[in-house]
Amino acid sequence: MDNFNFIDLFAGIGGIRIPFEKLGGTCVFSSEWDKHAQQTYTHNFGETPAGDITKIDEADIPDHDVLLAGFPCQLFSIIGDKQGFEDTRGTLFFDIARILKQKQPSAFLLENVKQLLTHDKGQTFAVIQAQLSRLGYTTYHKVLNALDFGLPQKRERIFIIGFREPIALSSRSLLAYTNRSRRFWSLTKMLNPIYLHRNASNSRDFEKCKCTPFFPSIWHENKGGNISVLPFSCALRAGASITIFW
Repeated sequence: MDNFNFIDLFAGIGGIRIPFEKLGGTCVFSSEWDKHAQQTYTHNFGETPAGDITKIDEADIPDHDVLLAGFPCQLFSIIGDKQGFEDTRGTLFFDIARILKQKQPSAFLLENVKQLLTHDKGQTFAVIQAQLSRLGYTTYHKVLNALDFGLPQKRERIFIIGFREPIALSSRSLLAYTNRSRRFWSLTKMLNPIYLHRNASNSRDFEKCKCTPFFPSIWHENKGGNISVLPFSCALRAGASITIFW
């Protein structure tokens, strides 16, 4: 695997960074403004992320091959008010855009909640796609569910990938592309079901299981679903709504 450099924006505690390091990548810059997440990131990787990305000049960010960004999702989520770009956090996408324009990495990976696709009747996502296209990137997107990758949690997220070198993704062309340049295979493999996790065929057994809940039992409910005695959970969040004892 060729060595490559990447940056980790809206880094949280570093979840997106881990697989790219395992693929041989080197993180040359990270940014996260939450002080508690910064502390955990420092513990995990031995380095403290830079702070608020809106206050960082894009010219000061090191050159890199891949940009990673799990940009804020609350403004598009069913949990939030879905204010989109009207929320100040929504404008953080344009900080990604200015970095892409300045540094022109070969590829990027963006992650958000699946409601980004339908927010404001699709207009928000259309703005994002148009902006990325103007910057010279060919983009692809897909909603993925953690249940399909061997995890007993129903957690759906949209992944958007982009390449400066236009490629046509299909089963055959994808194989050909990854054979030519394996550097970004981790980005492309997610777009075709033949590359699902080796446990994916078994993971959906969680959802298909028709277990009968026993009583009394405890159910933890929120807008995203519930945590119960069933064999898989909804996405977890802090400050969830209510716990019901049956």
